[in-house]
Amino acid sequence: MIIKVDKLAQKIKSKIISLKDKNLKLVSVALEPDKATLAYLHSQEKLSKKLNIKYELKIATSKTELIKTIENLNNDESVNGIFLSQPLPFEPYEVLQYIDPKKDIEGITPYNLGNLIYGKSYFKPCTADSVVRILNNFTNLDGKNVAVIGRSVIVGLPVSIMLSNKENNATVTICHSHTKDLKNITLNSDIIVVATGIPEFLKKDMVRKNSIIIDVGINIKNGHIVGDVESDVKDIAYVTEVPGGVGEITSLILFENLIKVKL
Repeated sequence: MIIKVDKLAQKIKSKIISLKDKNLKLVSVALEPDKATLAYLHSQEKLSKKLNIKYELKIATSKTELIKTIENLNNDESVNGIFLSQPLPFEPYEVLQYIDPKKDIEGITPYNLGNLIYGKSYFKPCTADSVVRILNNFTNLDGKNVAVIGRSVIVGLPVSIMLSNKENNATVTICHSHTKDLKNITLNSDIIVVATGIPEFLKKDMVRKNSIIIDVGINIKNGHIVGDVESDVKDIAYVTEVPGGVGEITSLILFENLIKVKL
């Protein structure tokens, strides 16, 4: 069973089109991106063209070059938003701290993430925000038991904060590589958010019937894009699509945040 995001996507697109400034520009920066990352960045570029928003991709070959590129973009008044592509071969904080929080449309700088804890963030982490919006569009989160598999700064940790805040009131269990008896946790969860970066990590026998699964993964396997959830899980549970799903809404939220820079 597939969780459709078409109506939610159209709602965000309509907002972008109605408020968009003609001179908006997004620049994505990456450090020697792999195929899966490039696939996502190219989808960003295609969407920017559809929305008539200027887009540029800058690829660096070293951490020093990456930081210098970001600093130049901070000072470039023609650039409204900066997107830092991940994963990186080092701790992301080493680079994220250099992004101007006012141009951090992904909402993952220390400044914006810190404000998230207080419920005061201007830019919420886009992928986490995408997960929460999809869930709110599909179900009532109040009192639901949620297993979040993955504790990254851009997905696992912020989505856990957002799901357990007073707006959503879910009960969240954060799972990771050291979690004992993961299967028992997932089988007792109403909702599972999977952000491991491991192709088809979540198996059918780890999921109970009619549960809700949010697949955050985007991986390349045998030349095809696959998620972190095995395809046959959708036979018994509600699952977001890959490609599409979380990735589609995340990209739209990026451009929605780009508008907020100009407001």
